[in-house]
Amino acid sequence: MTKERVLITGGAAGIGAACAERCRDDGYEVVIIDRIGDGLIADLTDPVATAHALDEALRNGPITRLINNVGVVCPASANEQTFAELELAWSLNVRCAMQCMQAVLPGMMAAGFGRIVNMSSRAALGKELRSAYAATKAALIGMTRVWALELGRHGITANAIGPGPIRTDLFDRANPPESPRTQAIIDNVPVKRMGTPYDVAHAAAYLLDQRSGFVTGQVLYVCGGMTVGVAGV
Repeated sequence: MTKERVLITGGAAGIGAACAERCRDDGYEVVIIDRIGDGLIADLTDPVATAHALDEALRNGPITRLINNVGVVCPASANEQTFAELELAWSLNVRCAMQCMQAVLPGMMAAGFGRIVNMSSRAALGKELRSAYAATKAALIGMTRVWALELGRHGITANAIGPGPIRTDLFDRANPPESPRTQAIIDNVPVKRMGTPYDVAHAAAYLLDQRSGFVTGQVLYVCGGMTVGVAGV
């Protein structure tokens, strides 16, 4: 029997790698596009390179599950955030997600089934030093909702996950462990621990499941309770 295929961008490390491991455990064939690792190698900040990698990914057949995971943070204060950083964050965090969705969509529509999971962030609700990151992750939530409305009639769901704080190399680079600001983040987690990439992977696995077809257009915050009192009901 041919395995169902899932595409994960940025799947070579961190949350993406944990999602890839979980998907393999769940019986999917995993296709990874990243700038490192053993999958398809591509610079996803480049639309042309992204298109070539997507063509290669689809060469062996349609893909009916997609995790748009790749992203960049670019931490900076509001007065120091550069336009170049904003453009980089937009290209990788938003444009790449739309490009991947459009590439796999014909196969999903032909199958009458699809699952799209967009990796947003708790920072979309607001966080200091995150102008570019928060803006693009909020944009990803907006796109998720539009896709849910447009694609639901085709058996395709679109949902977002809002992780944070999750112990990854990306988190450590943006939040130096010795910083009082980082310690304040950890102290304010209601469950009194940092999240792990596998916490996020478990949430993604639920949204990818065939049995989750009545859940679409939602944001699932995997944040140890930090969004309670912040996120809208």
